[in-house]
Amino acid sequence: TFKQQSFILLQVAFKMYLGVTPSVSCNSATGNEFSLILDKNPLVDFVEELPAERASLCYCNLLCGVIRGALEMVHLAAEVSFLQDRLRGDAVTEIGITFLRKPEDRKHRR
Repeated sequence: TFKQQSFILLQVAFKMYLGVTPSVSCNSATGNEFSLILDKNPLVDFVEELPAERASLCYCNLLCGVIRGALEMVHLAAEVSFLQDRLRGDAVTEIGITFLRKPEDRKHRR
């Protein structure tokens, strides 16, 4: 199915580019929402501690932009955001992905 293919592609892409494989959590009844959970986030290794005046900064938000851009490249509109962040004291890094519309099943004409 489309959902399973998306999960596999995301896991392979994370392994290729970041060297980690996220687990996928899907608790949505509609099937258009899921979370990627990273036990280890390699981008965190480059940040020692966020200064107090920059506490609202989401350093790893770059990942959300990359995921959203990659999905747009294959014509999938999605909202991508951080739900948990290890830099803010959470146990894991969790990225929430919500598809804004279902992919069209029509075939492209040549």
